[in-house]
Amino acid sequence: MRLFQSIFGGGETPGRYPESLIDLATERAVDGTDARLRLLSGYRKRLRQPVIHAIDQVVALVDAIPAPLTAGARDHGSEPRLAAVFSSAGDMLDLLGRDTALLDFLASPEGRGTEQVTALLLAERVERQILGMDLVGDQVRRDVPQVAVSFTAHRLLDPTASETEARRQLKRRAFDHLLTLALTRIVEVRVERADLTRQRDLLRRKLSALERGGWSFEPTQADHPDPAALQAEVETLTAQLSALGTDQAVLHAHLRIVTDLLSEAERQLWAEPITLYLDPMNIQREARDPAARPIQLWELRNARGRRAVMLPLCIAPTELPAREDWVTAAQRYLF
Repeated sequence: MRLFQSIFGGGETPGRYPESLIDLATERAVDGTDARLRLLSGYRKRLRQPVIHAIDQVVALVDAIPAPLTAGARDHGSEPRLAAVFSSAGDMLDLLGRDTALLDFLASPEGRGTEQVTALLLAERVERQILGMDLVGDQVRRDVPQVAVSFTAHRLLDPTASETEARRQLKRRAFDHLLTLALTRIVEVRVERADLTRQRDLLRRKLSALERGGWSFEPTQADHPDPAALQAEVETLTAQLSALGTDQAVLHAHLRIVTDLLSEAERQLWAEPITLYLDPMNIQREARDPAARPIQLWELRNARGRRAVMLPLCIAPTELPAREDWVTAAQRYLF
């Protein structure tokens, strides 16, 4: 199985999935956790309903993401969500222009020359208690306790040339994220025997490789490893796990973890709407305050306490600042 390709077609209807999708998702659930689960009799039957339930959650989650916002210089001033998440139009275009995932896509055969790119922006919401100035009645007061809201760690996920393809890739990522949560739960199980310790270490390395390959919504390393190299790494780890032998009790425990987690997918990965009332300086205000702008966002959350604001964007590469190559930059500093 190609671990870094989507199993979704893009037009899934809840409750009416083709058997081919269910089969692919079942095998992906095994490949993404512990491939030795195939040695257990009836593993497909035990996984079937949990897998369908997880697909239901993934499809509902991604289909509920709003239509992309056009992220151009002029749009920043007229779209409150862009103005809240990015400090200025220039800052927005600079951050997008330096995003590694976007640059990789634009350099690929699929992205080269494309006029518009659709991607999901994730950003961390930070609230800080500060002392600032405020108008109280007719008087300006200093050192007024306030809450300042900012957004950091901006990153784009799954840039593509169309919204349909972007949603298809996001469904793959959401399903895979559930599998990394299951694998995380597996590697956290305390073990005493030396052979099981070795097994856990191999599974932990597999989890790391899958996360580097985009199997979650977590930030990845700046340098994106080659998918083929990651595929080979995962296959090597799988072979090493198989060489350790099989303990039926351990495999049954692993299968139980996977089925339990997929059966409660809606409590493992979900999105919640949030409304912030912010003034132009991103200071929190009361809803009735004349300076308050209602900012309606969606926040992605998982069972391990991670959360990030989601904002689907439509980006015109021609609006991004030109990138200076390192040779030109070196010459500018040396001469």
